[in-house]
Amino acid sequence: MADHKRIDEATGTSTVGHEWDGIEELNTPLPRWWLWTFYATIVWAAVYVVLFPAWPMIDGATEGLLGWSSRGQLERELAVDAKRRAPIVQAIGAAELADLPARPELMQAAVQGGGAAFRVHCVQCHGAGGAGVKKLYPSLTDDDWLWGGDLPTIQDTITHGIRNPDHKQTRMSQMPAFGRDGILEPAQIADAVSYVRTISRQEKPGASSARGAAIFETNCAVCHGASGEGGRQVGAPKLTDAIWLYGGDRASLTATITQPRNGVMPRWGERLDPVTIKMLAAYVYSLGGGEKLAPPAGGTAAPDGRQADGKP
Repeated sequence: MADHKRIDEATGTSTVGHEWDGIEELNTPLPRWWLWTFYATIVWAAVYVVLFPAWPMIDGATEGLLGWSSRGQLERELAVDAKRRAPIVQAIGAAELADLPARPELMQAAVQGGGAAFRVHCVQCHGAGGAGVKKLYPSLTDDDWLWGGDLPTIQDTITHGIRNPDHKQTRMSQMPAFGRDGILEPAQIADAVSYVRTISRQEKPGASSARGAAIFETNCAVCHGASGEGGRQVGAPKLTDAIWLYGGDRASLTATITQPRNGVMPRWGERLDPVTIKMLAAYVYSLGGGEKLAPPAGGTAAPDGRQADGKP
């Protein structure tokens, strides 16, 4: 390998002095525009380091002369947005929850605010749009409610949660583990499954379901009702429809009776402010399964403006 510099005759540019198998490298200077751009980036970097947070430290980073940070900018933007929303938030907070359906503009604002909160706190379990996850989390779009689907009841469920230990106001229901704890024999559980599938119109009546009716009356009717219509006082689901959280086939029902799941929902009253919970209740109510309040004695109009008999 030769090592000497010379002027290239074709270009008039000096070589770097290296040659490999007859191939030489020209010492072509960088374009002037490129050099000035490079120098400008150095100046820009120096100015940025002085004005903005730049150098990481053990506890935080250098603040810069301007004192700007993305976190601070976000807080300022949130403060501006909170000020903009303050009047409507105050109006929602001052209104009675049950009166919201009779005030369409306020109800719409509450639903929009509740939808935003739902997407942050609730979609992880209940899914986008409240559709739920089969065998895991209930759908909020149907009309099957364990404790009730009117606005105050939904608010209470969100506030206090379900089966939260060490919380006196939480929703609490406990289905016995009939198989695991030896309350019923496997044959009895099979008969009870036949009866449940019969009253839910999945099987025709037979000898097994007839035996299961007696088992149901003795062990299950106290919570689920004499005909399987459910019991909201204790959060017992209705067994006569086609809505099943954990499945209505024989295998799923056998597993549920043998060892129930007894799922848990967080109590949001300790994490979210009352207005946000009120808006969440309005949003869940709007998903399609919301119920009007039970009419008072005498059959007067319900709070959502419909007649007590449900007719417009």
